[in-house]
Amino acid sequence: MRRAYLALFGANVVYATSYVVARVTLDSVPPTTLAILRLVIGALVLAPLARPRPSDPALSRNDRRAIAWMGILGFAAAYAFSNWGIASSTATNAALLIVVEPVSLMLMSPLFLGERLTRREGVGAALAIAGTVLVVVNGIPGVTAALAPHWRGNSLLVLAGVGVFARHAATGVTLRSLLWGAATLLPLALAEWATGARPVWTATAIAGTLYLSVVITALGYLVWNWALRLVPAPKAAIFL
Repeated sequence: MRRAYLALFGANVVYATSYVVARVTLDSVPPTTLAILRLVIGALVLAPLARPRPSDPALSRNDRRAIAWMGILGFAAAYAFSNWGIASSTATNAALLIVVEPVSLMLMSPLFLGERLTRREGVGAALAIAGTVLVVVNGIPGVTAALAPHWRGNSLLVLAGVGVFARHAATGVTLRSLLWGAATLLPLALAEWATGARPVWTATAIAGTLYLSVVITALGYLVWNWALRLVPAPKAAIFL
């Protein structure tokens, strides 16, 4: 159990770097293009590790439907909203607003996983959201004149936390979800391309895209999947 907590803590420290890397990479790579590349490259990394075993049960129709929604909400919507938000806001605000993700997981876990949420966890979730809002808006909403330009992007980052319930412990399911997410984003990426938004492949853009795809997406979910087998979702949410 202790190793799982340490792994989650380490993964969280590494994941915290994704906001700065994404902000820099988005200067050269359009938001939807970056999102779909993260999904495709991440899927390619996970594919050799997700080979089905003879003992694995077949996926039911409900399983397949759930996996599709995981990809559509948990990956496609989350990554697209995150990139659009970071492009319109700041990496600092993105890192602060990601508090919505663990709070969402804490609130969703009793509904979808049957795990109990304690009163202390509920109060902590409310305080986390309140504190984050005050910091991001630089005080009381409506007082700061510079709020509006950033809040348009920040609201998209809040929406990105909605898909957190889609996380699953199985690497094979994660792979299928990534593929569903990529398929969902393909029309948007093509539309983005048609508007003339093209990536400029500098060394920084390539390094940033690979870092987000391999380290944050693929390896990050491997660690998350392993730890969730040992740690209840509400407690794992603390490390998001």
